[in-house]
Amino acid sequence: MKPTQINFKALGISIAASALLPLVSAWFFSPVSMDVLIHRLIFPLCRLMGFIGVGLVAGQLIEGLGWTRQVAVLARPFFRFSRMGDYCSAAFTTAFFSGTAANAMLAEYHDQGKITRIQLFLSNYINQFPAFFLHLPTTMFIVLPLTGVAGGLYFLLTFLAVLFRTTLFMVFGHVYLSSRQHRESMPLPSGSLPRPDKKSFQEIFQTIRQRLPMRAATIFIWVLPIYTLVFILHWNGVFDFLNTALSRTVALKLMPVESLSVIILSFAAEFTSGFAAAGALMDAGVLTVKQTVLALLLGNILAFPIRALRHQLPRYLGIFSPKTGLQLLLSGQVFRVTSILVVGILYYLVTL
Repeated sequence: MKPTQINFKALGISIAASALLPLVSAWFFSPVSMDVLIHRLIFPLCRLMGFIGVGLVAGQLIEGLGWTRQVAVLARPFFRFSRMGDYCSAAFTTAFFSGTAANAMLAEYHDQGKITRIQLFLSNYINQFPAFFLHLPTTMFIVLPLTGVAGGLYFLLTFLAVLFRTTLFMVFGHVYLSSRQHRESMPLPSGSLPRPDKKSFQEIFQTIRQRLPMRAATIFIWVLPIYTLVFILHWNGVFDFLNTALSRTVALKLMPVESLSVIILSFAAEFTSGFAAAGALMDAGVLTVKQTVLALLLGNILAFPIRALRHQLPRYLGIFSPKTGLQLLLSGQVFRVTSILVVGILYYLVTL
């Protein structure tokens, strides 16, 4: 049974534990100044909670105003084929603007019994497709001038990887959900209600006023300590150490030594540094276009899962239950890495 009021005891423990973490860092490791805490922890955390709140409110508005069908119309043929319904399709459309808001919508729909657990997982995996395009305009105009043809091939291969796994997820949904519905006596929630009754703005506001504080507080209880812990670990260089150590180990075995700097930079720094190093090595004739593309793909495979743990772990464990959030994050990364490996190997074989 879902809680109907805020758990103030758990909220107090969460705030107290989070407040202790900077003190522990200052005592045993490196102190964090108040300015850094405000600009690199509190502000990003507030922005994250804002996006989560937008997703929760958007889900209530879309449903209450009867807009589920309209919002889902563009992706409806694909989600009808995959037997996932209009609610998942609406979250997919939202993911083109905010992945956090889309996940908050999915969590809310699942809590209300409008989508099943398997629909939740499949929809979350499929939402990696709009996530690919979310930052594409910015990254493309940075990367292409740095790496030219190699950067273009890199984007093409990563797009083919996300398209490949998205197609497989939809085919799996079509086969699995169809067979499951056939085996069970009652149909699965499909999210395609005949004609939902429209609510007045007063009714929608009342629903939001009742549900939003409790839901936001439940998410905040998990997000705050996990987000703070990840920040403290990053501040003390834990992720940089893991990035560099892992990149050196893998690169020396799988790639030319010259590509080591590309992978380390794409690992330990922002992605732009990796592409800049790749472009410089390629222009100097140290790396061929093929070696550059493979180095960038390998850097993507190695760097992104750790970056996902650093940036997405607090969101997933907060928006969903900790168990479900961890399962979604880890399994999504496994599928993502596997698809890039498949596409990378095919590219390597085709260009022999």
